[in-house]
Order: sequence, then C-alpha cells, then structure tokens
Amino acid sequence: MKATLESIDQDKGLDKTDLRILRVLQRDGRISNLKLAEEVHLSPTAVLERVKRLTREQYILGYEARLNPAKLGAGLMVFVEVLLDRTVHDVMDAFRAAVQVRPEILECHLVAGGFDYLLKTRVSDMAAYRTFVGEVIWTLPGVRETRTYAVMEEVKNTTALDF
Repeated sequence: MKATLESIDQDKGLDKTDLRILRVLQRDGRISNLKLAEEVHLSPTAVLERVKRLTREQYILGYEARLNPAKLGAGLMVFVEVLLDRTVHDVMDAFRAAVQVRPEILECHLVAGGFDYLLKTRVSDMAAYRTFVGEVIWTLPGVRETRTYAVMEEVKNTTALDF
C-alpha cells in the first residue's frame, strides 16, 4: 500500500523534493551529486545539504552494492522458523546477540505467530546448510524447534520502498 505524500509530509516532515531525492537515490545510490541535483531541479549545494540531513535523520541508512550470491558461493537461500524454549528477555537477548555474529544469517526478525524468529540465511548448497544447521542453528541460545524452507526460485528480490 503506497503512502500518500500528505501522510508522509505530515508524519515525517518531508517535502516533495526530499521524496524525489529519496526515490532517485533508491533507484541509483551511485548517482553523482551533480546529476542528482539536475534530476530534482536544485543546486548541487542544496541537494548535498538535503542528503546530509536525510542521512542524519536516518531516512537514508547507507549505501551498498547488490552482489550475486551464486557467484560468491552463497547460492542457496533458506528461511528458518525458530521457536525458542522460553521467550524471556535473557534468552531472547542471548539469541539476538548470537545471531549478530553469524555471516550466514542475513536477516533475523522477531515475529508474532506460531514461532519466535524468522531467519533468512545463505550458504553454498544443501550440504553446507546441513552442516550450518548442526553447528550453528541448533547451538544458538534457547532454540527448541526449527522449520526450514529452502528457496527453489527467487521470484522477486528488492529492497525498494514504494512511497
């Protein structure tokens, strides 16, 4: 569901130019400041100041290159539902801390529903995943039960927000 300019403007204090800047940067994070200024019809100095403010206010969280996981030995994506044995703060804190240091775990989300956390993981293949489950997932603090969903086809993969 697309947010309206009015709702974004009222709630967040962004104007139409800020939103245009965010859209352009989301599409091409490597665009030069000069080209960005041309696209949003402002001076390069004004655009630079706006981008600095949008970054400072955390509308822009950072910039990164999108890499091809298959070419880099991480071709298998697996989602894992994790049910903890107890959902108390110390167990959850220990679980969250342990997840942070595992490079195979790309995302970890605390969810409402029939399990506690949803993990997005990437490894080279199913044999590597089998090892990963035994050596990592089952050793994470508080894990009682898991369910695994190996991705057969990635139909859509984007981080772009619709606003």
